[in-house]
Amino acid sequence: MESTDISHLAITSLIPQRPPFVMVDRLKSCNIVDAVTEYTVKSDNIFCQNGQLTEAGMMENMAQSCAARMGWVCRMRNEGIKIGVIGEIRNCLFLRRPRVDETITTSIHIIEDVFNLTLATATMTSGNEQLASVTMKIALVDKIPTEKK
Repeated sequence: MESTDISHLAITSLIPQRPPFVMVDRLKSCNIVDAVTEYTVKSDNIFCQNGQLTEAGMMENMAQSCAARMGWVCRMRNEGIKIGVIGEIRNCLFLRRPRVDETITTSIHIIEDVFNLTLATATMTSGNEQLASVTMKIALVDKIPTEKK
């Protein structure tokens, strides 16, 4: 599949998260193994402290960038949006927290996609500066498991 500019699509049509928990503004481009998202850090973001996006917010942005890519894949397959559950985090590196009003770009690369498991790398940048990177293993589920009573 070729990479396609799909920045006109509403991000909430691709990811299961809803405000105020949306940490991606747009999916800029996507193909079966690579995706690029953008997000401008907002002062009212629940993960902002002292004018900066915390590491938890950065991690959520990278996870939601993976979700946006999977949402696009599901859309191309005429399937519903799937929910991803992070099963493993490796090689997590935080170099600098992005500031409020700073636009970050997150690049996703799929290493392996087998059954309902995806192994992906994510790299967050601002301009030419790398801010963070991670390798994640994500399990896809059709719905969120609930606790039995």
